[in-house]
Amino acid sequence: QVPLVESGGGLVQPGGSLRLSCAASEISGSVLYMRWYRQRPGHERELVSTITNSGLISYVDAVEGRFTTSTDNDKKTLYLQMNALTPDDTAVYYCYVRTSSRNTYWGQGTQVTVSS
Repeated sequence: QVPLVESGGGLVQPGGSLRLSCAASEISGSVLYMRWYRQRPGHERELVSTITNSGLISYVDAVEGRFTTSTDNDKKTLYLQMNALTPDDTAVYYCYVRTSSRNTYWGQGTQVTVSS
């Protein structure tokens, strides 16, 4: 069983949109917060967005206003809606979950390529 399963990556033209999903149905315990990270070519992994169990949301400056993170009502699926994509958004995107019992989980990563 894989705790986090990501989907939705792919190839998109500049200016296009993609929606990533992260299924967290195998997580045990209550979710404290859920995050999206990305690793761009030649860069270290960086935090993209956070959504807490109380609904607080934050984004890195580079994606503010273009990306939207959300969850379903029972916090079993995490989403990242990405609009106005640029080549600089090309990366492997990872979801991450931390539970109130301090367990942490990573997704396997999904490739997003923005290119004409």
